[in-house]
Amino acid sequence: MLVSILILNYRSAQASVRCVEELMKQTIIDEMEILVIDNHSEDDSIGILRNRLGHLPSVRIIETPGNHGFGYGYNTGARYASGKYLLINNPDKILPPDGVEKLVAKIKNDSSVGIIAPKLVHPDGSRRLSIRAYPRIVDVLARRSFLKMLCPGCLRRYLMMDTDPEREAEVDWVVGGCFLISKMLFDELGGFDERFFLFFEDTDMCRRAYALGKSVLYYPAVVAADRRNRLSGESFWDLLFKKTGRIHVMSAIKYFWKWGVALKKS
Repeated sequence: MLVSILILNYRSAQASVRCVEELMKQTIIDEMEILVIDNHSEDDSIGILRNRLGHLPSVRIIETPGNHGFGYGYNTGARYASGKYLLINNPDKILPPDGVEKLVAKIKNDSSVGIIAPKLVHPDGSRRLSIRAYPRIVDVLARRSFLKMLCPGCLRRYLMMDTDPEREAEVDWVVGGCFLISKMLFDELGGFDERFFLFFEDTDMCRRAYALGKSVLYYPAVVAADRRNRLSGESFWDLLFKKTGRIHVMSAIKYFWKWGVALKKS
């Protein structure tokens, strides 16, 4: 098998079904397997997934015994994967029919690339700011507080706003909802660091890949559709009073505890 596509479902069965249906249109579908991992949704997800997708020979449905986070769910799926490459793909990310083929061709032709990610576009045509520089504490706070007014350059650097979105570029990290990585590198990294329940596990993985001499490539020749949805919230108060906001804070603390505040890559 050339590519194993991992889709992590958590109470989003309809989106996962649509994602699989679109992936079945891929030009290299005969060289792909699709693993849908239900991260202990505790709703009707499993019934929907098995009813809608269970008859497809290239699709396998996996259930985790508990919801221990984003990284845990994808790591569980990766243990069942037989592909040379893994596509980490959240249910709300929809690739064009030739998207997987193009991502694989690019990473195969450049051995220096460890992780490759497409351009992400919202339904209204706006681009998701999916490429980032390594974060500083001020960057995390500035996105949701008055600090963005005091330090406008902080967000420009962190969100790489001056990078041409139509040109491929090596970046520090890409958001973890849609990227391709070789199974060998994923295993060498030990998968996602499961200490991050949600958020920063993608930053951490990209940073560890760089430490092994592999680059992270933003590849806008492939454009994926993405739903506009920011789990951690939009305001400073969301970080305090929204559950996912509090998880974001805890993951940020773990990230800076692990890597410190230095911006060097290794």
